[in-house]
Amino acid sequence: MTFTISALLLFGILLAMLVRSKAVGVGTAVITTLFGFYLARTGAAESIDQIMADLANAIPKD
Repeated sequence: MTFTISALLLFGILLAMLVRSKAVGVGTAVITTLFGFYLARTGAAESIDQIMADLANAIPKD
C-alpha cells in the first residue's frame, strides 16, 4: 500500500504542532524555513525540491 502526502502539507502540520506545543529549537527553525520555501516557491525551492526528492528516494521501500 502506497501513501503519499505533499511536502507542503507535511511541513504545515509539523509547524502547527510545534507552535501549539511551544517547542523552540533548531528543529523548529528548519521546519519553519522549509515550510516557508515551499509556500513561497522562491528561486531556492527547486534546489530544496531536489534535496527532498533525493532524501525520499534514499528511504528504502518495501
